[in-house]
Amino acid sequence: MSSMRSRVLVVDDDRAVRYTLRAILEEHEGIDVVEAEDGDAGLRAVKGDGADLVISDLRMPGLDGMAMLAEINALPGAPPVVVITAHGDERTAVEAMKRGALDYFAKPFDPDEISRVVLRTLEQQRLAAENLRLRGELALARTMVFTSDAMRRVAERVARVAPRDVTVLLTGESGTGKELVARALVESSPRRARPFVKFNAAALPRELAEAELFGHVRGAFTGADRARRGLFREADGGTLLLDEVGELDLAVQAALLRVLQEREIRPVGADRSEKVDVRLIAATHQDLLAMVRAGDFREDLYYRLNVVPLHLPALRDRREDVLPLARHFADRAARRYGLGEVTLTPALEATLTARPWPGNVRELENLVERVVVFATGPTLDADPLVFDDVAPSEAPPLKEQVARFEKGLISQALARCGGNQSETARQLGVNRATLLDKLARYGLR
Repeated sequence: MSSMRSRVLVVDDDRAVRYTLRAILEEHEGIDVVEAEDGDAGLRAVKGDGADLVISDLRMPGLDGMAMLAEINALPGAPPVVVITAHGDERTAVEAMKRGALDYFAKPFDPDEISRVVLRTLEQQRLAAENLRLRGELALARTMVFTSDAMRRVAERVARVAPRDVTVLLTGESGTGKELVARALVESSPRRARPFVKFNAAALPRELAEAELFGHVRGAFTGADRARRGLFREADGGTLLLDEVGELDLAVQAALLRVLQEREIRPVGADRSEKVDVRLIAATHQDLLAMVRAGDFREDLYYRLNVVPLHLPALRDRREDVLPLARHFADRAARRYGLGEVTLTPALEATLTARPWPGNVRELENLVERVVVFATGPTLDADPLVFDDVAPSEAPPLKEQVARFEKGLISQALARCGGNQSETARQLGVNRATLLDKLARYGLR
């Protein structure tokens, strides 16, 4: 459902009925009405721009209302459908409700009754969408700190996907928090009380990777002096996070594909297979599709893993999360080293915000901890002893860095002055007109 205006699709071969329903619904603010003259056009509209609610006649030439209802209900995220029918044909309408219609009205219909049903349904959808967003933010907030819209969208996907027992493929650069998102998926799933097992596939030779994942019998290979259960059996009934899945040897990929297809494993050296019930979450910083084209990753396994893709944005693409994360890491490090409450100076905040963060959140965490370690008091500054030792990375243009620094200083001054623009201008040593121009330029008004 749209976050701005609700979209109601009216499907009827009678132009007068479409006109009447448009007139009824457009009296209510926030509703856009779209018309379709038959079931085929209605289905195209739903598949194209979508709809929050569909009102459809049952008897139409071509694809009738009952067939369109079945087609719509088969779509992911199908909108609710209200059917209208001729007087005396309520039996057909009841059958439509058995097949998934939300409600029905007989012609001639009561405008007030239709309005009540439409408004109630749209409000229920709005509340459901808001609850879903909040559940996603809560699930992710237990493991991650964020304020950006980009991460809120990730949180919403976590809320939608977590309860469903499907394979998820987490992608994103190293250090973006893929393991934390995996944990949020587990904690919001029906398997949350069951084992959560993690495996990093990076730099493991084929024999060790197979034995680690699927287990082995005693004597299966040199050094196998005792049997091993394997991580799939340890995760039985729960979830297995397969990190850096792109590093798996092609032979191990084939074995993993069999597990996903048949839901059973065969330990190395064993002569029979065993059933396992495991939800798989895979993670990688690599472009698996490019690896498929290069012949380094199995195409069939890629599509088995990529049931629900979930991409984590780089920190440079969600800079509004830098300072909340920095404060969180600073507080945590200060508690660890017994420093009590600490604050970040505007200069440090501007420096942190301007950095490109090629190592993402992990790099930020390490740097902030270093700042805390070198601190001589509760105020954390951009200490040259810390930043001179930081390996140089490609920085933004000087003009962009200056703009970010200036924006940070203005934002801090505005906060100190409680939003009073005249006092902010006085403290910054500029006239009010100059301040207003900069507030507008930086989106701080």
